Amino acid sequence: MAKLNVNGKAREFQAEPDTPLLWVLREQLSLTGTKYGCGIAQCGACTVHIDGVATRSCVRPLSSMSGKEKIVTIEGLSPNGSHPVQKAWVRLDVPQCGFCQSGMIMAVTSLLKTNPNPSDEDINSAITNICRCGTYNRVRAAIHVVAKGGNTKTAGLAIQHTDGSTT
Repeated sequence: MAKLNVNGKAREFQAEPDTPLLWVLREQLSLTGTKYGCGIAQCGACTVHIDGVATRSCVRPLSSMSGKEKIVTIEGLSPNGSHPVQKAWVRLDVPQCGFCQSGMIMAVTSLLKTNPNPSDEDINSAITNICRCGTYNRVRAAIHVVAKGGNTKTAGLAIQHTDGSTT
């Protein structure tokens, strides 16, 4: 039996050494929030944190891990969706289909941990995840909202909702 520290818990499973971390998370540990998108680390749907660093789990074989790394998936980011990035995602209606969003959120939380007030250039350099629905402007807006403490007005946004209200 192999063992990994996932979302703060020691988890045991059986898998071949060349198995990508993504498949262990999804198939052996039933943590299906992390998605398979491309299998070549280009789209970012499979992004998790390994020791605080955003990592594309679809190309990370188990053989490259010691079992001591601290892995955090979207399920472990917050137990109830209360992380500031998750709150901004909801407030700004960031996702459309939602498929890429768990990986996008994990990439954004990693960026904000190392750069709490990123410029648009910083965001462009760090967030290379692909969103087929094209929600990049809302992702950028949500990043700025979190950087400004969660307030859309201080982030320079006036969002008009369908009911006529603004936030």
